[in-house]
Amino acid sequence: MRIWSLHPRHLDRIGLVACWRETLLAQAVLSGDTHGYRRHPQLERFRNTPDPVAAISAYLAGVAAEADARGYRFDASRIRRPDALPPPIPVTRGQLEYEWAHLGAKLAQRSPADSARWLSDEPSAHSLFTVREGGIEPWERPAER
Repeated sequence: MRIWSLHPRHLDRIGLVACWRETLLAQAVLSGDTHGYRRHPQLERFRNTPDPVAAISAYLAGVAAEADARGYRFDASRIRRPDALPPPIPVTRGQLEYEWAHLGAKLAQRSPADSARWLSDEPSAHSLFTVREGGIEPWERPAER
């Protein structure tokens, strides 16, 4: 499961669809509707908010908005609380940089056009997150720390 801190505009088609699916699963986990993935580290930052379902709903709304902007048809009726306005979640600059490099490697393998766009772009965060200084987030599980 990868719930990107990066803005969904950076994702290629495959990444955007995967992000949507995986975040819908995260929504089910945070809502108590499934027993799988309950301890997944990517969910810690949502669980640490006053209202985890509102936070994951706001994240999904951002992904759905990007899909709409691209002309894709994601079923936004699947978002539990589409109008939720939770407080921003902090994310570190180091986490964004880690995810940026991770995304770049994926794009180089599967999407040359998106990889070229990635090379000329700068990372930005999903609108739910506010960027602060720091290294990789403690919940991240990189291959090498």
